[in-house]
Amino acid sequence: MSTTNYPTSVDEIFELFARDGHKNYGEGVDVTTHGIETAVFAQRDGATDEMVAAALLHDIGHLIADEQGTERFDMEVDDDDHEAIGGRILSRIFGPRVAQPVAMHVTAKRWRCTVEPSYHDQLSPTSRATLKAQGGLLDTEDVARFEAHPGFDDAVALRTYDDLGKDPDMVIPDLASFRPLLERLAASR
Repeated sequence: MSTTNYPTSVDEIFELFARDGHKNYGEGVDVTTHGIETAVFAQRDGATDEMVAAALLHDIGHLIADEQGTERFDMEVDDDDHEAIGGRILSRIFGPRVAQPVAMHVTAKRWRCTVEPSYHDQLSPTSRATLKAQGGLLDTEDVARFEAHPGFDDAVALRTYDDLGKDPDMVIPDLASFRPLLERLAASR
């Protein structure tokens, strides 16, 4: 995939959300609202600034997949690799402490479904559908590899915030309220 349309700054991230953040990927909220809610849950949990940024931007890859011209896909069959795309974008702007949880949040979902079978039943219908396209359950070797990864705890934490951030009635701050945090993290890169 060409990286010519990838945002390379905080300003370009905000432009992308202004243009496409209203899109909905089968959840009860749009991408912007979902990101804000996810970030709010990270803040409430006392997460680091990097984790709050990761929570806010974890689904940016969905916007890029659409930006690259991908047609609406069958959630149970097609996977847009949004976590990998998001990880690449965020790594260049913010570094690995923001990018890594984003790149691993789908594997965290697959891991939780594997090791906590009841977790699958708590997923939204969209998350259950996309699980199949994202590879389904992990095998024993992949479970062990994921659990040994140094980013394991952050990825699982992000997944938890991700699951919570789907409430159409939640009162949330404006996306712009996160700009100072993102600018500070980008400047310290």
